[in-house]
Amino acid sequence: MNTNFFNQIAQLEITGNLQLTISKGAENKLVVSILLQNDQCGDNAKQLISPLNLRGTAEELDEGFFEQITTPIQTISGVMVDMEKFLKQMEEVKKQSAMEKEKADKQKKEQEAKDKKFKDGMAKADELEKEGKFREAWMKVPEITEFPEKADEIRKRKSSLSAKFATPSLFGTTEETTAEPSQEEEITTDYPIDETDEVETEY
Repeated sequence: MNTNFFNQIAQLEITGNLQLTISKGAENKLVVSILLQNDQCGDNAKQLISPLNLRGTAEELDEGFFEQITTPIQTISGVMVDMEKFLKQMEEVKKQSAMEKEKADKQKKEQEAKDKKFKDGMAKADELEKEGKFREAWMKVPEITEFPEKADEIRKRKSSLSAKFATPSLFGTTEETTAEPSQEEEITTDYPIDETDEVETEY
């Protein structure tokens, strides 16, 4: 006798293990309990899914068994698959969240170290300025390339300090002015007097 029972079971679009429990009830009726188990689903909420129970005579079950179970079993299968997908997504979210937190913490530490370096440089410049060491103070002011976000503050500080230490003028203030030779010296130099050429005068 060919019942096609297992062929129809195989055609059900389900994921997991289908467990059938068949027992005899009152008045020659059968009680069929169907439970779908999906071991791949890690959500414990799947334990709340109750088995699907059918009651009827053998003839009634032969005629309507698959019509009764197909939609509910496929729905349950889909729910458990979705539950597992949801769990995996949550795990990925947690993982990404942890990575983002670690990244944010790292960036925060780097920014704190950078801020400290900037403040230390400016504090050192202030200290040297108080000591009257303006050029050294200027050298201690952080570079704009290292702290581009503080470019205006750095420019103002360097300008303020550079105005305080001596800078040479356009023509040089330390140049020594040499006196021009007098006209008499030039004549003496250019035309030396030779005593032998003097003209004797008669009295």
